Amino acid sequence: MRMLILPVALSLAACGQSATGPADVASADAAAYDLAAQQAKMAEIAMNPDTSYLSAEEREVVNLLIEASGLMSEIYMRQRDPANPQIRAAIAASDRDDRDLLLDMFDRNFGPWDEIAERHPFWGSDPMPEGAGFYPADLTREEFDAYLEAHPEQEAALTSPYTVVKRDGDALVAVPYSVEYRQWLEPAADLLRQAAAKTSNASLKKFLNLRAEAFLTDDYFESELAWMDLSGTPIEVAIGPYEVYTDGLFGTKTAFESFVTLKDPQASAALDKYKQYLRDMEGNLPIEDRYKNFQRGFESPIAVADQVQGGGDNVPGVQTIAFNLPNDERVREAKGAKKVILRNVLGAKYDRILQPMAAIVLEQEQADLVAKKYMELETLFHELSHSLGPGTITVNGRQTTVGEELRDQYSALEESKADIMGVWNILFMMEKGELPKAEKSQLWATYFTGIFRAMRFGILEAHGKGAAAQYGYLKDKGAFAWDEEGGHYVIDEAKMEAGLRDLLHEELMLQANGDYEGTKAFFDRWAVLDEHAENAIAEMASIPVDIRPVYPYKI
Repeated sequence: MRMLILPVALSLAACGQSATGPADVASADAAAYDLAAQQAKMAEIAMNPDTSYLSAEEREVVNLLIEASGLMSEIYMRQRDPANPQIRAAIAASDRDDRDLLLDMFDRNFGPWDEIAERHPFWGSDPMPEGAGFYPADLTREEFDAYLEAHPEQEAALTSPYTVVKRDGDALVAVPYSVEYRQWLEPAADLLRQAAAKTSNASLKKFLNLRAEAFLTDDYFESELAWMDLSGTPIEVAIGPYEVYTDGLFGTKTAFESFVTLKDPQASAALDKYKQYLRDMEGNLPIEDRYKNFQRGFESPIAVADQVQGGGDNVPGVQTIAFNLPNDERVREAKGAKKVILRNVLGAKYDRILQPMAAIVLEQEQADLVAKKYMELETLFHELSHSLGPGTITVNGRQTTVGEELRDQYSALEESKADIMGVWNILFMMEKGELPKAEKSQLWATYFTGIFRAMRFGILEAHGKGAAAQYGYLKDKGAFAWDEEGGHYVIDEAKMEAGLRDLLHEELMLQANGDYEGTKAFFDRWAVLDEHAENAIAEMASIPVDIRPVYPYKI
């Protein structure tokens, strides 16, 4: 899982995007959509991470990984829609005056749907299929469920995180990623092997060789274990199929991406003290002990790093500020998960976005309490919290996982859980004396303003939907109120803390029970913005919605 904010997949009938379809959006709200204004919402920031301390060997390795990242982007563009290369070619061949703008927006979104405008189409009028390019565009949940019931022998292959589902007459077939994307995975594997041959770090060599093999076999387990054991190198790289956000139909298919980062060992070590409390954090969750998960590993390395390049699912839309991987529950139970904070991305977002938002959201005294320290801590504890709570569960006598049961509802609930559990665990650290209790007001001000940073992108996807549910639920609990005279929100800290506990309990129990219908009902009830929230978001028009980092192609 990762910490970012994206708009959710629209609940529209799935249909294909024509590569040569009409260039003008035909929808009724086309006039309200301003492509140039949408482009301007992303503040372009040149990222110049310090690489002066790298050895010549490390520099060569990083440059090979940057090259491999480009191949992850080629795959992911096709995972969003196999027709995307033809769509881009059609835009490039057009004689429109705004062709260059269209191409820029296509390249930043990996397709003709604007990620920060709830996937509004800006070339043609077809919505992005809910299942992206992972399934036939016309496949519905109902048809897929019925097919799986009639063909149980195919279920494992069709629902695998590493296959593409296609039609073969009346049948559905599963095509392994290693076959479907061989054109890019073979050269990517070669680049990783070259990097492995150059590095003298044994743990990095092992990971890169195993990940190269996984690209060609679709078996990522051993390489995920090896990634958890990386040590003794500043190079922190995650590359492969990880997150399921793009699969809005079933939430099971993984998207290719990469993070090429350089770790700060001192800053990372300063956060190590928190991971010793992971088992205690599990014990402190506001649910009965029988629902707590003490089977997961609690190694959970923590890294503070600067990103030097990204690829694939890491690129479009709103930028990731941290990630918690791997997502494979088997690896988490064996070793836990690694948390990587992208310091340079987070810092740019705080300076350009979160801090300026505070005065719009909160009354002045509370606005002044918004702090970069607590944005960083909330990010860290959000990622730590992905490793806590129900994972492998039993439903009706069969062993399963939360993700398998909640399917397309899982990502939104998991991101919301991580948000509020992250705050809950910071409060726990204050009780333990690791953080000052006197700074609790800074925590609440930063957390509440952060909800609005998420909701600005729409409430129809995992992170934004989860934030909207927090807003609706906590409002009902009286955790904050709108001051009509001042035109700002005022936080009631005591009610906020009590409301947060109740919300965390409710979300954890939805996970513990694998309650799909209950989760849908939960979001239907709470993930709704009121007039005050909509007006506050509208007042933020002069603040960038997000950043567009520009990284060097070589270091």
